[in-house]
Amino acid sequence: MQKLLNLTSLTAMLLGLPLCGVWLTKAPVSGYLEFPPRTRFVEHAPFSWPIFLFLAALIIAILLFFLIRIFRANLTAEAPSVNTTAQRFPWWGWFALQLGIVFWMLAWTRFEWMAPFQRYTFTPQWLCYILFINALTFRKTGRCLLTDKTCYFLMLFPLSAAFWWFFEYLNRFVQNWWYTCGETFTPLQYFIAATLPFATVLPAVLSTEEALACDKRITAGLENVLSVRMHKPDALAWITLVVSGGGLLFIGRFPDLLFPLLWVAPLLLLIAFRHLEKRPSFFPELKTGDWRRIYRFALSALICGFFWELWNWHSLAKWIYSIPYVDRFHLFEMPILGYAGYLPFGLECAVVAALLDRKNGRSSPQ
Repeated sequence: MQKLLNLTSLTAMLLGLPLCGVWLTKAPVSGYLEFPPRTRFVEHAPFSWPIFLFLAALIIAILLFFLIRIFRANLTAEAPSVNTTAQRFPWWGWFALQLGIVFWMLAWTRFEWMAPFQRYTFTPQWLCYILFINALTFRKTGRCLLTDKTCYFLMLFPLSAAFWWFFEYLNRFVQNWWYTCGETFTPLQYFIAATLPFATVLPAVLSTEEALACDKRITAGLENVLSVRMHKPDALAWITLVVSGGGLLFIGRFPDLLFPLLWVAPLLLLIAFRHLEKRPSFFPELKTGDWRRIYRFALSALICGFFWELWNWHSLAKWIYSIPYVDRFHLFEMPILGYAGYLPFGLECAVVAALLDRKNGRSSPQ
């Protein structure tokens, strides 16, 4: 009962607080509820060198902290032992690779006979990626999410669709991205065309994390980094709820300042509610300083983010970014510092997927 109440409260906060904030400022709320979203009404702050350099230095410092530890650990590590569980690369992996290349070509070309289906190429590309990455894991370990946890794997798809629709809703209040083909769809067409690729997000990130877990060199040296033990955790959970909720309340009023909450507020709220339910932490290994799983999920989202942005680049149905202060030096359509948003997003994927898993979502070993 408490779990259901907290889930309802979380949903109400994510959906209701931003809208209440707009209503409190006496601004019209109709634009935020427009579906499909067509109107752009947020004017973002221009590029700022001081903010860009500060954030770049902070991001680089955090990344170097982990990368240097991994590099040093691999320098002194023994040669990896022979993998006795390795299998032949499965036929369905080769099939997914070849079909994925075909859909990539179709997505970036404009054949007349392909026109009715041109806007829908993103989903099959990602289905092929998911199959291929599962095949890589199967090749190394003889098991993967697809073959070993099939029910859990399939349940990730509808959960993923609902999960990403929350981000689409929150993005209405900051408008950091928008889609170029929304004006050509009816509401039902837009819902279907968007939900299909949204459903591939969690399976892609979870499958990539499992593949990374097959190679211990990727996280070498991160098993004893920095232990995280919270003093007065109940008070901290309530403070997190209040601060995150307050940020969501004003995200539409101050989109340039509060847009990072689009990525971190759902994660913070989920962790806070989890603690208030008196349930085990999503990341219990942090108490012993083990950052391997966190690193893998962050890296998995970044890898998937690279392919999301790459395949979006020349597609017909695509999204374009407008991010305050740092909207320069693009890699594909994304400003280079925008890729840092994928790091906490990977942790969000881990937390949401854990809601399905009785074992706290650990689909792969440490």
